[in-house]
Amino acid sequence: MVMDPNKAQDVWKDAGEHVQFTVLELKREDQAKDQEAIQEFVDRFQAITRSLRIRDNKGNLKVSLGFSNAAWDYLFPNAPKPKELEDYETLTGPKYEMPAVKGDLFIHVRANDEAVVYEFMAQLMNFIKDITTVVDETKGFRYFEGRAIIGFIDGTENPEPQDAADYAIIGDEDPQFVNGSYAFAQKWRHQMDIWNKLTTEDQEKAVGRKKFSDLELSEQEKFKNAHNVASQATIDGVEQKIVRMNVPYSDPASDNTGTYFIGYARHWNVTKKMLENMLEKNDYLLSFSDILGGQLFFIPSRPLLDQIAEGEFK
Repeated sequence: MVMDPNKAQDVWKDAGEHVQFTVLELKREDQAKDQEAIQEFVDRFQAITRSLRIRDNKGNLKVSLGFSNAAWDYLFPNAPKPKELEDYETLTGPKYEMPAVKGDLFIHVRANDEAVVYEFMAQLMNFIKDITTVVDETKGFRYFEGRAIIGFIDGTENPEPQDAADYAIIGDEDPQFVNGSYAFAQKWRHQMDIWNKLTTEDQEKAVGRKKFSDLELSEQEKFKNAHNVASQATIDGVEQKIVRMNVPYSDPASDNTGTYFIGYARHWNVTKKMLENMLEKNDYLLSFSDILGGQLFFIPSRPLLDQIAEGEFK
């Protein structure tokens, strides 16, 4: 079966202006009831998306819905499973760790207008709130010029838009789940006082790029644990890529500022390798950040969502 990006969810498009990430956990009080509720929820998810794209045809609404490995086993116990779907477990390096958190359902919404994001989630939660609890709900935003909250252009290492689908969407290596994707969601909280005390020159060495122009520094100019060095993943001599749609979040008055990292990938092992390298090389960004948690989710293709909604996938 040939990959068709038009049959994928929104896993390779732009990061958006107004963004919301929601992670839910199933209460698991009645499996049969939960399975029926998920069928309706998935159906409504698609219907609400279509409706809001008509209501605000310039809103640029993009959405994706995913299931963790634990949710997959619970909701679809007799169905096949994507080859690389697994429980994300805490990764530990010499100095830092990337903790895992619980999470069954992952919802990623972005649009040009915050009202569209709100309306989508407000309608959607009517069909899922009774069987779930909220693990995390984070509102993100596009910072100036698409920069990360630490002031640097984000996403420079992403593949070109015309090539992105090849890195984000599963192909014929897993034909039952073609046009799906692996999403890794991870929430970082930054100690901005520490970061802001660094000189611009040291910040550039820490990231590996110029702050204003985004030009990459030479290897000699960077810190050995610069972010764009530590986060690289090479497999069989080939540098690998994923599609990142990271966004800042902040509650300035309570000093709660960070980055919501979201990486969509054709292969989970590529993202995992990047995370392991960041830990092994003590990525400089970890020195002033706390990672609050992360989890892996599988993002089904739109045709597979239809099968789930129709009760054909159990």
